[in-house]
Amino acid sequence: MEYVTLRGEKIPKVGLGTWRLTGEDCRQAIATAINLGYRHIDTAQVYGNEREIGDAIRASKIDRDKLFLTTKLGGQNYGHDAVLRSTEESLAKLNTDYIDLLLIHWPADRIPIGTTPLAETLGAMNELVENGTVRHIGVSNFDIDRLDEARNLSEAPILTNQVQYHPFWDQTRLLEYCQIHDVILTAYSPFGHGGALDDGVLVEIGDRYGKSSAQVALRWLIQQEMVCTIPKATSYEHLKANFAVFDFELTDEEMKNIYRPSKLRTVSGFVKSRLPDPRR
Repeated sequence: MEYVTLRGEKIPKVGLGTWRLTGEDCRQAIATAINLGYRHIDTAQVYGNEREIGDAIRASKIDRDKLFLTTKLGGQNYGHDAVLRSTEESLAKLNTDYIDLLLIHWPADRIPIGTTPLAETLGAMNELVENGTVRHIGVSNFDIDRLDEARNLSEAPILTNQVQYHPFWDQTRLLEYCQIHDVILTAYSPFGHGGALDDGVLVEIGDRYGKSSAQVALRWLIQQEMVCTIPKATSYEHLKANFAVFDFELTDEEMKNIYRPSKLRTVSGFVKSRLPDPRR
């Protein structure tokens, strides 16, 4: 395992994303991931799977302090009292006394019901840090201006900004900002909504190392400074493969060749990802 170490915290560079995982599939995926060595699990209030994740963690009997557990506030829970109440609900569902990382899921102005000032949400989150309910706070889907505002408003450091990032989506400026200001960039959709799986460049590079295109995409991410990633998978084979990315290293030339931002490819991959795909 490789880690990003920041302010005394070691965050596993590869975690498990759980968007669209529910019910028994979710419980089984979490149990399998923990058995394989995953120690970084990401969820959100709106995913509707916190209880299943809590059940799987409890059944695993793993020590709580061995896990790094993230959840995100639902957009209806940005007001001060709602932050406190909903976090207590998340704690109960996750069967834990504390959350390692609590995120604002989307900027308030990006959701239909978004009227809560950022300062109010962050103020309540800071209270949770002060009382030990939450260890770290962060944001998700924030651009540079919003991230800068959040950093200036919050007494507790913003640990991460969780955003879409993969070889076909340009986050150069945001990553540079994060690296300068000690903010981790946590990459979701690391396979470009499936577009990386049959990408010729990634396949060719993977052949040199005996790795899949998906593994090369993950390696490209975690080899960058201040970057973690949270690929989603359910099957044993894919969970194991996504975790087997610490035994090879890409060259500078390969890192450069992999990065080919394309909005068209990203949108195309997003549309295709809404169709059934047996590979992931």
